[in-house]
Amino acid sequence: MSLVQDRPRALWTALRGWHRPLVAFTTVTCLWAVVCLVGLILDPRTLADDPIWAKPLKFSISLALYAITLAWMLSMVQRPVLRRIGWWAGTVGAAASLLEIVVISIQVVRGVGSHFNVSTPTNQLFYQLMAGGVTLMYCATLVIGAFLAMFSRIEDRALAWSLRLGLIIALVGLSVGFLMVIPTAAQLADPTSSTYGSHSVGGDDATGGIFFLGWNTAHGDLRVSHFIGMHALQVLPILAITLPRALSEADRLRIVVAAGATYAAVTAIALWQALRGQSVIHPDAITVAAVGVTIVLAAMSFMTIAAQRRHQHR
Repeated sequence: MSLVQDRPRALWTALRGWHRPLVAFTTVTCLWAVVCLVGLILDPRTLADDPIWAKPLKFSISLALYAITLAWMLSMVQRPVLRRIGWWAGTVGAAASLLEIVVISIQVVRGVGSHFNVSTPTNQLFYQLMAGGVTLMYCATLVIGAFLAMFSRIEDRALAWSLRLGLIIALVGLSVGFLMVIPTAAQLADPTSSTYGSHSVGGDDATGGIFFLGWNTAHGDLRVSHFIGMHALQVLPILAITLPRALSEADRLRIVVAAGATYAAVTAIALWQALRGQSVIHPDAITVAAVGVTIVLAAMSFMTIAAQRRHQHR
């Protein structure tokens, strides 16, 4: 019983040493996600054929994961000067993320779209605020990641490389967001267009998407690679942490590097597919071949690691 009671206490003690604004943002956002879930169930309204509360729920979950990851990363920054700079970077990231959630939620209450909506001066202001918030989040992630990857010593090499690779892939995934704000040819040709930018390539965002995710089922969608890439910062470190300790450090490092390369390839394929205007659920032969090659190379990598391990234990 005491062990069960000690675990929450140990977790609370650890969290108290993490970046407080990011931890606070994570807590508030998790609570807001519950509110959004209730809205998803009770509010019948839709926007672009998706439940209107799906977007704030998705963003709440995603940004909560992101914020708690950055808070954990900052706890590993060792130099006092870098910790102070990192604290400010984390605080800016938390504030920018909060701004993002607030704007999306306000627009949901108003019953209008948040992204790319320039139909009125108010909607245009909200869209610009969101764009500024995304830029600040990107910069905060870059600063925190750079401090951790370049100036902090992490003795577990597998964990260190999972963070480095996760950061690089995540920044690429976040960068896809900047492609979304580029106006389409149709928007440039129409001075009265109420939207500026698009998630979709080769079609309209309103053509329908996968339930809850909203990813376009008829055309390319940049959100797929954006989502996959940005969450490398959670997936790869979790892999490094959960790998059996019975494995040698060298084996764990090889697995992390192979997984990171595979993850990067999947992100790149998803982006390449979207830029060709192709829906994620309707891949052509070239996309299928690229996925097949990635699977084969990943399998060969992990089989090689396993063979090396067996050879070492003979």
